Amino acid sequence: MLVEIRDLGPVVLVPAAWLAAAASIRGHLGSEGMLIAHGVMAVFIAFFAVTGWTAMSEGAFRAWRLVMVVGLPVTLAGLAGFFLPSTERLLFSVSLVGWMILPAAGLAYTGRELPDARTLYFSTAALSAVGAAVGAGGILTEAETTLLVGIVLVGVGQTVGIADASYRDRAGV
Repeated sequence: MLVEIRDLGPVVLVPAAWLAAAASIRGHLGSEGMLIAHGVMAVFIAFFAVTGWTAMSEGAFRAWRLVMVVGLPVTLAGLAGFFLPSTERLLFSVSLVGWMILPAAGLAYTGRELPDARTLYFSTAALSAVGAAVGAGGILTEAETTLLVGIVLVGVGQTVGIADASYRDRAGV
């Protein structure tokens, strides 16, 4: 059961996280909801890192282990923003942009490691990187629509990438 949660959980959690981020930007998910989301995300990242540590020691999985190791403090920065109001904008931005960039790097590394899927992973990495640039621009200019476009691009890129990775892993491809 734990292996299935570890293998399939990200396919649900990645798009859910980006939908929650977009809902928060639009004012449909309050700070309490986002506080809970950050806490849940931190727990799941730790769970995935601990239960998959050995399995993620080779090939493309090495990059994803590093994404989680770096991603946990990035997530905790966002969590800290709820308790440090004087720096909340900075901490929320670090968390949001960090989670836009980290998986883009993981997708690019995966493309390098899987020649048969290179086009898919390089494309999803590029879509995520463009989304990160657009999203960061939206944060800097305080343009909500621009930030939302960035979130959509990142969400699509990361969701397609993680869905394919899950399929390949489960199919032994």
